[in-house]
Amino acid sequence: MFAGTVGVFVGFKAREETFKGQFCTCQPIVSEKQSESALTVVENTEEGDEEEEVTVVDDNDEEDLEVVQPTEQWQTLKPDQAVPPGSHVRLNLQTGEREVRLGEEQLKYWTQEHREKEETQSSFSPDELKRAMKKIKEDLSLSGKDTSPQESVTSKYRPLEELKKDMAQLDILVETDVQIMRRLLDQFNSSNSTTEQRLGILLELEYMVHQVDNAQNLCSMGGLQVVLEGLNSSDFRLQENSAFVLGSAVSSNPVVQVKAVESGALQTLLTTLATVQPLSVKKKVLFAVASLLRHFPYAQHHFLSHGGLQVLSELFRADGGGVLRTRIVTMLYDMISEKELISQAGLDSVLDASHEERVRQYSKVSLQGHLLEKGWCSLVPQLLESTEHDYREKGLRALLAMAPVCLDQYRSDSALLDSLLSLKDQYQEMVQSEMILGEENSYFAEIVELIDVLQVKMK
Repeated sequence: MFAGTVGVFVGFKAREETFKGQFCTCQPIVSEKQSESALTVVENTEEGDEEEEVTVVDDNDEEDLEVVQPTEQWQTLKPDQAVPPGSHVRLNLQTGEREVRLGEEQLKYWTQEHREKEETQSSFSPDELKRAMKKIKEDLSLSGKDTSPQESVTSKYRPLEELKKDMAQLDILVETDVQIMRRLLDQFNSSNSTTEQRLGILLELEYMVHQVDNAQNLCSMGGLQVVLEGLNSSDFRLQENSAFVLGSAVSSNPVVQVKAVESGALQTLLTTLATVQPLSVKKKVLFAVASLLRHFPYAQHHFLSHGGLQVLSELFRADGGGVLRTRIVTMLYDMISEKELISQAGLDSVLDASHEERVRQYSKVSLQGHLLEKGWCSLVPQLLESTEHDYREKGLRALLAMAPVCLDQYRSDSALLDSLLSLKDQYQEMVQSEMILGEENSYFAEIVELIDVLQVKMK
């Protein structure tokens, strides 16, 4: 027998090896004795007609064969043993025994990490693995035949009605926002509800109406009338919370704004402002008025025609602390700025018909003329007497916005001229102090700029 070995890569290729000047060829053939899924390799040499068979099993082999798991080292194969595909098998011509180890492709990925993982994993016999794979295939085939996709989804999730029943048994109630608001309104209208309970209900409604759909649904189920009735209540706490709900409901919600004006909310709010009320109530009512008028020229027109500026001027004069004055001046400034922005955008020729309609509606709002008529040109400068920087800033911005109709009165108002000079000196000193500290573009520098612009207009 020649010294050396004959090697064959079990898979779909054979390899020739040279030893001592001789060649031994290994030819893979399929034996008729084995099953269709088994591969038998017959090894021939030039010196004899010996045949060595190596059985290779795949996943579909149903015979009970002992499968050898190759490693990096050569190990001897017994006649009744099979090897997995990709293994490297050789015939040792010195001993006459077959030997097997991992194939070249397998060795590429056989790193130390794989060895450590294999050592730590639980070992299963080949028979156990085959039975487990066979059972998985059977379960999959049965589940695919017996259940449709719809039935499979239904089996994973429970119906909503069934969940509601289970939650009802646990005293857990599932309600939509509409159901919650309807329940709250029923409780509010109940004669058994106390004032404290009604106050809590209004706060819950205020939280919910920030969502646009909830505010509209509240109007549809009669909630707007409940809020207006709260404004007419003799309890100032109910008035305050009702105004809070109304202001939140109409904020950036045109549908609710229209319904509120049609329901007479604007007249009710102005009446509340004109009567003697606590400061907290007036603050919430002003919030509701500002929210109702914002971006709504139709409501602004009604506000002016129903004496809204007269009510605000009386409230401005009566406020000594400046809190209400600042809110009133800010609301007037916003209304003036809205109309100016719409007028400037109206110069664009590509705007649609809806914008033209808004321009037409704003043209009916003669706000600045009413401001001049009601004496606001002399009222707003009084806000500069405040010691609060924020109040002064809002007063200066309002004076600039009203300048087109109030310049003549500004020039003749000596108190305003003296106030502007004094404020400019004061804020310039603050700006210099901030520059020494390395601060630039400060808030005080913006106030100085507003004063400069107003003085230029007045000159």
